[in-house]
Amino acid sequence: MRTRLLPLAALLTGLLTGCSMLPSMDSLNPFASKGPKMAELGPIQPTVELRQAWSYSIGKAGEAVFYPVVVGSAVYVAAADGSIARLEQGTAVWRIHAGKALSAGVGSDGATVVVGTRNGEVLAFSARDGAPLWQARVSSEVLAPPLVAGEMIVVRSGDNRVFAFDAQGKRKWLYQRPTPPLSLRSTAPMVLADQFVLLGFPGGKLVALANHNGAPVWEGVVAAPKGVTELDRVADVVSAPATGGAIGCAVAYQGRVTCFDFSQGGSTVWSRELSSAAGLGLDSRGVYVTDDSSAIQALSLSSGASLWKQDKLLNRRVTAPLVLGRNLLVVGDAQGVVHLLNRDDGDFAARFSTDGSPINAVPQQLGSQILVQTQQGNVYALDVQ
Repeated sequence: MRTRLLPLAALLTGLLTGCSMLPSMDSLNPFASKGPKMAELGPIQPTVELRQAWSYSIGKAGEAVFYPVVVGSAVYVAAADGSIARLEQGTAVWRIHAGKALSAGVGSDGATVVVGTRNGEVLAFSARDGAPLWQARVSSEVLAPPLVAGEMIVVRSGDNRVFAFDAQGKRKWLYQRPTPPLSLRSTAPMVLADQFVLLGFPGGKLVALANHNGAPVWEGVVAAPKGVTELDRVADVVSAPATGGAIGCAVAYQGRVTCFDFSQGGSTVWSRELSSAAGLGLDSRGVYVTDDSSAIQALSLSSGASLWKQDKLLNRRVTAPLVLGRNLLVVGDAQGVVHLLNRDDGDFAARFSTDGSPINAVPQQLGSQILVQTQQGNVYALDVQ
């Protein structure tokens, strides 16, 4: 009988599942209230200014992680109570209720909006006016936002099966693989890279699936499980991979960060020890990782060598970094604070406080603005000046 446990932390974006009794989650969770104390925020010398352009309240996330999605000037957001909205400049073009409680979203390509439920239901709506289009079902709860790309909608279920549907909701293909007896459940988005879907799995694997039929194009080892106990051997990729040109990188919890060359069939470029459940971002020069202590580390994209480390946000449950423009990184934390860092040295460039509740989803870019959604369900667009 499989036993489900409470979340490691909101930032871990997953749950441990297994068939044996495990220690209390506080002993596993470095961010629990009885664990290490969050770093206090000291004064900074801002080099840019963050200002609120607009905000909108969509509704609380509950235990789920909702990702706002940007398509052109439109922003699509959702909440646990079933609310879904399309925003333009902070104003709702339409707002609907899905008729069901939601556990994942939002996926959209500007034509279709797709969300998921804990009962494995996939719900599609028109991006133009919110009208319902179709419903489908997968094998278990939907925790990650669906990937929507024209004639293909890809949905990952909580049992790590991957389903693809066409624009009318008819199933096109299914991908499944064996999973370890103990693993983290992931809410991370999938990534569309050229002609394949890129996503991580338990056991430290990164897999590229062909768009047209779901066949694995290649499989890379981000980290190999090691240790004696099942807990020690948890080495799962539970955050979204990051891509740039022919290079893609991923990081595993209790594992490593590894970069691959897509042009060489997913061959490993470099790998180094570093544990993260939050995730990473990259640009043409570096890979930027939020590690499990919430320190942000910059590594050389070409070699993996350390460039700098920002450790003044320790234990603040920091998101993966968003690479913004030519010289900034953006992260959010468990107290709803948005931090801007200088990409060259990791120094703080600006700070903005939202509603005090956690920012669990990676910040998004909206034109020249920064977009974040808090656990309380408030969506903020921030100007960088």
